[in-house]
Amino acid sequence: MIKFGTNPIAWANDDDQSIGADIPTARILEEAGRLIGFDGIENGHRWPQDDAEALRALLAGYGLAFISGWYSTELLTRSVEAEIEAVQPHLAKLKHNGCKVCIVCECSNTVHGRPDVPVNDRPKLSAAEMSAFGAKMEAFAAYLATQGIRLAYHHHMGTVVESPAEIDAFMAATGPATHLLFDAGHCTFGGGNPEEVLARHITRVAHFHAKNIRPEITAKVRAENLSFLQGVLAGAFTVPGDQEGAVDFTPLLTILAQNGYDGWIVIEAEQDPHIRNPLLYQTLGLHTLKRIANEVGLTNTQKQPVEA
Repeated sequence: MIKFGTNPIAWANDDDQSIGADIPTARILEEAGRLIGFDGIENGHRWPQDDAEALRALLAGYGLAFISGWYSTELLTRSVEAEIEAVQPHLAKLKHNGCKVCIVCECSNTVHGRPDVPVNDRPKLSAAEMSAFGAKMEAFAAYLATQGIRLAYHHHMGTVVESPAEIDAFMAATGPATHLLFDAGHCTFGGGNPEEVLARHITRVAHFHAKNIRPEITAKVRAENLSFLQGVLAGAFTVPGDQEGAVDFTPLLTILAQNGYDGWIVIEAEQDPHIRNPLLYQTLGLHTLKRIANEVGLTNTQKQPVEA
């Protein structure tokens, strides 16, 4: 059954924690859970990081499930065995909260969190390097599968898997244990047609981020050599339903429906919360997605109480 979620970076950014630092945690949860009506929320730096039960109880108090959370791999610089050891605390948190996926992105050399480095100057892999990286990621994913968790790889601006060609190469370099977190906004920002890329890889999509982009701002980021974070503050990202956005979510949700997708659809759209009110934008995004889902026949859930 489809469930709709959000990410706290709409209120309080993780890559630059000064963005939204004055917004109380209780406000984030109240708006996401009780006022807007999301089914769940992804990880954020405001949540308890080392106590899985405290995390579950905090979110449940606002009617929210813990969806999953970003995990930064460093497989370009360490072994699969070292990665398996490093993931144990995060894995325990996922399992305690009943999560089905682990959101993974290679961050040993990423630039998306660096305000001083243009996103255009991101690292890139040769064909041989991508093949070797994919083999290690598949081995790591195979381990997670033994723990009942599917690895959902997040292609992302500023990383080694950004462009549509790199998404294709990464998926070819990995195997059946490695799944894809498809992000409509990052795909479009990275130069891809999201409908075409999603259609190519839908059988391995395990998680969906409904991120939108403002094309005039993403073009400015490219033309003026801005960093990823500068782009965020300029308004590069927005939610489904925003008339300034470039992504049409109807064909994307149609592909999900036609292929029996039954995972989470998550609005992950970081903006400056003092310029673009998260309550208003996230409400617009959720209402838009639910309307489209009903139109295209995606099975939807009614929000159910989460056990506190």
